[in-house]
Amino acid sequence: MKTELRKTLGFYSCFSVAVGLVVASSTLVSLGQGMGLAGGGFVFAMATAWILQLFSAQSYSELACMMPHAGGLRSYTKVAMGALPAMAAVILAYVIPNMVAAPAELAVAGAVITETFTPGIPPIVWGGLLLIVLTVTNVIGVDIFAKLQILFTLTMMISMALLGIIGLTGIGTLPAPVLPEQPFNPMGMGVFGLTALAIWLYIGIEFVTPMAQETKKPEKNIPKAMFYGLLAIFCVNLVYGYASLKYVPAEQLASSNHPHVDMALAMLGRPGMIWIAIVSIFASASTINTVIGVVPRMLYGMAVSRELPRVFRSIHPRFHTPWIGILFMAGAMGLFFFGGIHKAPNLIIYILAACCSWLFAYIIAHMDVIILRRRYPKHKRPYKTPFHPIPQILGSLGMGYAIVNIAPVPEMESTIFRLVAIMVTGTLLYVVLWLRFVVKEPMFRPMDIQAAQEEWGLVEKELYKNGIPATFVINPGCGPNCGATNPKPAAVSTNE
Repeated sequence: MKTELRKTLGFYSCFSVAVGLVVASSTLVSLGQGMGLAGGGFVFAMATAWILQLFSAQSYSELACMMPHAGGLRSYTKVAMGALPAMAAVILAYVIPNMVAAPAELAVAGAVITETFTPGIPPIVWGGLLLIVLTVTNVIGVDIFAKLQILFTLTMMISMALLGIIGLTGIGTLPAPVLPEQPFNPMGMGVFGLTALAIWLYIGIEFVTPMAQETKKPEKNIPKAMFYGLLAIFCVNLVYGYASLKYVPAEQLASSNHPHVDMALAMLGRPGMIWIAIVSIFASASTINTVIGVVPRMLYGMAVSRELPRVFRSIHPRFHTPWIGILFMAGAMGLFFFGGIHKAPNLIIYILAACCSWLFAYIIAHMDVIILRRRYPKHKRPYKTPFHPIPQILGSLGMGYAIVNIAPVPEMESTIFRLVAIMVTGTLLYVVLWLRFVVKEPMFRPMDIQAAQEEWGLVEKELYKNGIPATFVINPGCGPNCGATNPKPAAVSTNE
């Protein structure tokens, strides 16, 4: 029985996955609040965050094309730094934060649907229904996931661009109100303290990299998808953000849980509210679709390396998807959502706590590139970061600055860091106990890259039968249950 992951994703699918997590309802909230706090000067924080994420995209592109494995960051880090940093990176940066941030997306979508279309139905009903539908479609297959992602992404990006243009040109059905005059950058140099808030506008662009095993020509499509995705996101957010300042008072933008809805309502009235509500719903659906589609592939990669229970290695015999991981992530997100996040008065705190935890992943990715360049200088790299190691060094320093300045206002700081401390403590506790008592592996011994690629099924593996060497080709992207096939004469190892 074949249980391998299939190569079905082209450039547009990769672009949609890269953008799909980034352009979310929560990013529309952070965009509006950033514009409200810093006025037009928020563009400086946006540009700084864009450059930092471009550096991150470069590092992730090199790593993903060098080791195209579904484990993503965990795979690269295990070869660079060992099991403990590898496990902690994925759990702390992708699994736990998305258990918090994704339910926040469900909460925003549910609230928008209730307020706009069905005042008599609680938001929790719509959020739960959205979660169920996207869980089922992701179990059915990656091709359906990709088609939905393209639909969600195009709808979001085109609609936001049009709404922003309508607002800036003043051709909406309602005239722009006369708002109190505000300086372009009231925060001065302090605007760079909002870099962490601005990074949330681009965070998750690397979510396409764990799909490398299912991507056609990953060395071309993955770097292009992330670069053009970042460029499109910056332009669309810039237009929509400045249009928001034209129609909504800065104080309202800074304090609202749905500033994007406030802007559309002020510009186009009820039709605008309905339009942006649809965009917001698609944005949340895109984010949930991406999380449920990508994180389980990271869990699958960890299970292949015995860093999670074997059950996460299960590939659906018919749909060829990591269905156990999909159900696990959906269940965890549902637990947090129904457990109370949908009632939270200020969702930005949970978003920034997830962001702070996530930023560690970018620092680790930069470190991976530097270490692997030194340890395996001759290894094949289909994509190489230009000007190495400058992007890695500047990117790491920038992410560290963003972590220290994660809170946009002092009142949020203690709550955000308390949530992050819980995430870090829980992650390290699990990883240490698992490595020490379950698999009994060294915590900081890097895995040899040849052994890693053989384990993942990315290279030819030389075996011996009756004392005669023979090479058994392992299919790239092979699932955990597929074995060695096609015996042929011994070949030279692909590791340089």
